[in-house]
Amino acid sequence: MGGTAVTEQDKTEANTSVPKKYKVGVEAALEVMGGKWKPLIIYHLFTGCKRTSELRRLIPDITQKMLTTQLRGLEKDEIVQRKVYSEVPPKVEYELTEYGWGLKPALDLLCYWGEEHLDKVYGDRSKVLEDFKSSET
Repeated sequence: MGGTAVTEQDKTEANTSVPKKYKVGVEAALEVMGGKWKPLIIYHLFTGCKRTSELRRLIPDITQKMLTTQLRGLEKDEIVQRKVYSEVPPKVEYELTEYGWGLKPALDLLCYWGEEHLDKVYGDRSKVLEDFKSSET
């Protein structure tokens, strides 16, 4: 089924922009949680609230600027919520919204598919699985 949704680009343009129309649902899903970093951020938030520094440790290849940009996008799309604590120094945590939790079944299936096909995708399944499992702890 086709649908209409507002994209990140639409949100940053003038309010008179026409919402993007999608031909298939996967386009809308990828608009919200697609890319290299958003699925990883969402995946790590499935285990609970995280501070920015925790997400940086869990996703070591992401830059601080990119993490901030991705978190802001996920927050605008109401996938994550930002909790700010009034203390010094300021404490900020990110957690999935109820809407964001709706992505779990889809991301779980992607994880299962990836685990089943690591040898084809990466060539050395044992090394990747070892690294993958150690990053979960």
